Amino acid sequence: MIEERRGRLLELVRACVSQGAVTLASGKTSDFYVDGRLVTLTGEGSVLIGEAILERARALGATAIAGPTTGACPMVTAAGVLAHQGGESFKLTYVRSAPKAHGMQKSVEGPALSREDRVLMVEDVVTSGGSVLRAVERLQADTGARVLAVLCVVDRQAGGAEAFAQSGVPLEALFTKADVQGA
Repeated sequence: MIEERRGRLLELVRACVSQGAVTLASGKTSDFYVDGRLVTLTGEGSVLIGEAILERARALGATAIAGPTTGACPMVTAAGVLAHQGGESFKLTYVRSAPKAHGMQKSVEGPALSREDRVLMVEDVVTSGGSVLRAVERLQADTGARVLAVLCVVDRQAGGAEAFAQSGVPLEALFTKADVQGA
């Protein structure tokens, strides 16, 4: 990612940090909260994140880009739109935390993935890594596709990297908590 664009993305991420007690998805409380949707749900943030995702997907040789609902949904879509505009094509999927109770009752939404697919999983913020690791497991179990790596916008440096190391799926972060705090 071009340094100027990376710097601008970091500015946008820093602007969406809240201080004060917040309960995280893990159930733990924190005084540092990154509301990634305040970046991913803007035009500028979508483009910058989409570009970063595409750069990594190309480098890994991915055929698909996936993410857990709902935080990663705008990220997956942004990457897909930019890829299409550039004449590229990736399969785009969302992984639900549980199968839908109606319709086709799927956990993985989007074009069918197979054992031949190589997936870059994306997420806005990783803390312990639990929810995105469950999405990786669900996607691989339901489709047979292989997840090459997980790319997050911010690693809160709260155990996620260690959990991913144990899982065998690399965690890559555009920024860490230290970057966002300016340390």
